[in-house]
Amino acid sequence: MVWQTGVVVPIFKRGDQRVCSNYRGITLLSLPGKVYARVLEKRIRLIVEPLIEEEQCGFRPGRGTTDHLFTLAGVLEGSWEFAQPVHMCFVDLEKAYDRVPRSTLWGVLREYGVEGPLIRAIQSLYQRSRSLVRIAGCKSDSFPVRVGLHQGCPLSPVLFITFMDRISRRSRGVEGVEFGGRKILSLLFADDVVLLAPLSRDLQQMLGRFATECEAAGMRISTSKSKSMVEEFKYLRILFTSEGRMEREIDRRIGAASAVMHALNRSVVVKKELSRKPKLSIYRSIYAQSSPMAINAGR
Repeated sequence: MVWQTGVVVPIFKRGDQRVCSNYRGITLLSLPGKVYARVLEKRIRLIVEPLIEEEQCGFRPGRGTTDHLFTLAGVLEGSWEFAQPVHMCFVDLEKAYDRVPRSTLWGVLREYGVEGPLIRAIQSLYQRSRSLVRIAGCKSDSFPVRVGLHQGCPLSPVLFITFMDRISRRSRGVEGVEFGGRKILSLLFADDVVLLAPLSRDLQQMLGRFATECEAAGMRISTSKSKSMVEEFKYLRILFTSEGRMEREIDRRIGAASAVMHALNRSVVVKKELSRKPKLSIYRSIYAQSSPMAINAGR
């Protein structure tokens, strides 16, 4: 079936272009297949959305990076103001989408109440699924894909956060830090995870449990991208200090915005052949995203 064959287009991320791991594969699906997946996504979300923990803000309606940035800044500012220690570990999963074991995923979905014809419909999208790679207009032979979620499929995000929610629940302990009248043990944005604890030994225990559950679920922690709390760190692409301040990030964005504005003035604003409307369109798409106000644009 054409729905079961995806065209993988490698997208370069950063680093050496000769290294395969520096590319992210986006799977292009047929239009009927994407419409079908969107219908399934809406039905699944009605079931699992009320069950997923508040700590997960990735791929959820009405939530975004702003929520976690506010929470993390508040936790750090409170810790600094009241001299209460907080230890954090930023955990990143290696090739998260590509490593999800499908047999484990089906079991997780059943635990969350996705059963009967609905789960069989999801499985039908992955049965005998194949992919081929397209580079510079040339296509490879198709090959079977037996593990992982489809990159670019409307259904994949809700499947992934449900899968991650089960890992988070099973690794949950009694540690955590107080914020806003509740105890926070972790913050999740899809596969970006922050573990929080008042003591370093508590954090070690949390990380150990989380790593164990990840391994049991077929996932792997990326040691190169995971890090513990330092004086300055980036979370969801925003630069923080250990006091929860973002002045360095604002200064960085002001500098970037100024550079973009100068470039636009030289290449766009001075062009008399462009009317005001396309100039404004270019401004909104390029300059507005680099300005300090764009810090709040992650929702």
